[in-house]
Amino acid sequence: MAEIKAFKGLRYTEKAGDVSQLACPPYDIINAEERQRLLDKNPYNLIRLELPVIGGSENISDYRSAADTLRSWLNEEILKCDEEDGVYIYEMDFSARGRDYSVKGFVSLVRLEPFDKGIILPHEETLSKAKADRLNLMKVTGCNFSQIYSLYTDEDNSVFSLIDSASAGEPNSRFTDKDNVTHKMWIVNDKSFIAELTEKMADKKLYIADGHHRYETALNYKKYAEENLDETGSSEYVTMMLVNMENTGLVVFPTHRIVRDLPSFDYNAVCEKCKDYFEITPYLNREKGEQGLAQAYNEGKKAFVMFTGDNNYTLMVLKNPEIMDKTLPESCKALRQLDVSVLHSLVLERIFGIDKENMANQINLTYTRSDDEAIAAVDGKRANCCFLLNPTRVSEIRDVAAAGGKMPQKSTYFYPKLTTGLVMNKIFD
Repeated sequence: MAEIKAFKGLRYTEKAGDVSQLACPPYDIINAEERQRLLDKNPYNLIRLELPVIGGSENISDYRSAADTLRSWLNEEILKCDEEDGVYIYEMDFSARGRDYSVKGFVSLVRLEPFDKGIILPHEETLSKAKADRLNLMKVTGCNFSQIYSLYTDEDNSVFSLIDSASAGEPNSRFTDKDNVTHKMWIVNDKSFIAELTEKMADKKLYIADGHHRYETALNYKKYAEENLDETGSSEYVTMMLVNMENTGLVVFPTHRIVRDLPSFDYNAVCEKCKDYFEITPYLNREKGEQGLAQAYNEGKKAFVMFTGDNNYTLMVLKNPEIMDKTLPESCKALRQLDVSVLHSLVLERIFGIDKENMANQINLTYTRSDDEAIAAVDGKRANCCFLLNPTRVSEIRDVAAAGGKMPQKSTYFYPKLTTGLVMNKIFD
């Protein structure tokens, strides 16, 4: 099953400055303006390595600046590998939905396994362009700059109790970011702790929560290293942040859908077609729409709200789950019963004619975590309509992954995102 391994983490030294100005959000949510803002605060910000090319490139030479910068920072000891193997316990304290949360896990190396072995399990589809971008960066730098976020079951709480005890003292790093998320990290080098943790994780399956592109990229890099490099270093491993699935700090936000540039859109016609599958409640205001969505979630029903402008929120609740059995007979039951699967198959594909390739290329469909952004796109006449969804439950993510299914892209948004820059892995010594 899962094989974890301690490692000599690559970290910033005091020469670089304050960690709050060195760490950065994940590369895939940073645009050119945000990248420059981070570098204006501190030229050693990790975004210089993690995102050398905005939007990605197929030309590997475009990534050479990251390799040159990394080499320079290592020579200047801006970055330096720890002298002892360690496990890095990582905690985030944050507020969401009017409540305070804390989620704690640990960062280690994890042996790469193909998905068909059933040891490390995905739950979402991926896009080839993003994987090409990450592979080019790994080829020139030989580093994992950010961690894949994965979950494991820990029903007796034994793993969490172990890492919680090991992080009872003051953290080695602590800072609060612009979203008021406090990030803390403890370095644990104790060999008996590492051995016990490794043993406890040996019977676990891992479920990728965030970082599918990076995991598939790591598999591709492993193959590249074996075929093209004299030494492979730790290319058979990848860094992961591992969190127990029972952790009360796990928060998943929905990702809403914005539908745009349809050749024609008729609200009444859409509702008429949807009546075959859904209980339709039209002409709600926003408050009533959100209340109906929340009620459906609490009752375990499959539902979403369509907003078409002019304060018209239409609640759609699936009449009978068996409709999905007939619609997606080849898919696992866990996948068939997701709100996002219902929306994609019955409405976006069947009624709007937006096929999977169109979705992947975001021709008529875009995604956002912000309901305000989705609504504003419609009110601003930049979209035909939007669909507001409930969040996917962690148990649903587990069940889809365990059954070998894959959700549509952008089905989950774990909050908060892991920060990048507290600890990295240099694949070659």
